[in-house]
Amino acid sequence: MANKITDISKIRKVIKFYSSGKSKLFISSYLSLSRNTVKKYISLFEVLGLNLEIINEKTDAELELLFSHNTVESISPKLQALQAFFPRMERELKKVGITIHHMWEQYIALHPDGFQSSQFRYHYKVWGKRVNPVMHMNHKSGDKMYVDYAGKTLSIVDKESGELKEVQFFVAILGASQYTYAEASMSQQKEDFVRSVENAIRFFEGTPAAIVPDNLKSAVIKSSRFEPTINETLADFAEHYETTILPARAYKPRDKSLVEGAVKILYRRIYANLKDTSSYSLDELNREIWDLLDSHNARKLTGRPYSRQELFLEDEKEKTASTPTRAF
Repeated sequence: MANKITDISKIRKVIKFYSSGKSKLFISSYLSLSRNTVKKYISLFEVLGLNLEIINEKTDAELELLFSHNTVESISPKLQALQAFFPRMERELKKVGITIHHMWEQYIALHPDGFQSSQFRYHYKVWGKRVNPVMHMNHKSGDKMYVDYAGKTLSIVDKESGELKEVQFFVAILGASQYTYAEASMSQQKEDFVRSVENAIRFFEGTPAAIVPDNLKSAVIKSSRFEPTINETLADFAEHYETTILPARAYKPRDKSLVEGAVKILYRRIYANLKDTSSYSLDELNREIWDLLDSHNARKLTGRPYSRQELFLEDEKEKTASTPTRAF
């Protein structure tokens, strides 16, 4: 089967050897792969704008999706030029009024012999699924902030008894830039939840048009597919910050897929680094979380030449509403 994907472990080794400066001839000989196969995976690795750190973080299933049958075709210069255009296009589409057709017109003006509209749309859809298989929704800058708690808890050590106390892990993410805030809190109760949401808004230095929580008891009194009932404190909070609460719809997993994806990433980037450390207060634990969070936000997004922080500062920050001087 000529189009069958190479064993994932070998693909990892190809990228590792290539990143360490080994020649394609050496890689081909050492891994018993044809030179064309080695060139194919290296070419795709470069076109997608990946690096070794990103490859190491991905699971075998995620790598198989990246290097699957549909993406391992011989990549022509014409297609490379198109894929190089997509990261900027993705950013432009987050602006109100910008459509795929507008972006195709810009592309065809730069590349008169490029792909026509239908193929342009097809390749953009394929590229979007490949570089970020979780996100398929088009988020506009300043539109929504998604909030949720991680399933796993963190812990702090009681100084007097040495006993471990479980604490909750709160995550907030802006839809367009994926700029992320996280903190530990003592509970998921209403007061702690509202305080965490307010801390997120203060961290983002702006208020989104809407806040999207899961159907948490601390946010929603009565769940409903059509019109859930928001608790009074959260409703007052929304009025104070002149925003709207839009609970994720029941049985609609896409409504909260962005924040759930962020939680999964933070499991790897924050939990893994905290598991062997001890914190003796919530403040101490949060300082450690925020140091790791800074690194997370500064990392380049998969397949893109920019980070969450760059997207936020350049595209989304100015689209959020100003926050009241007085806290809630």
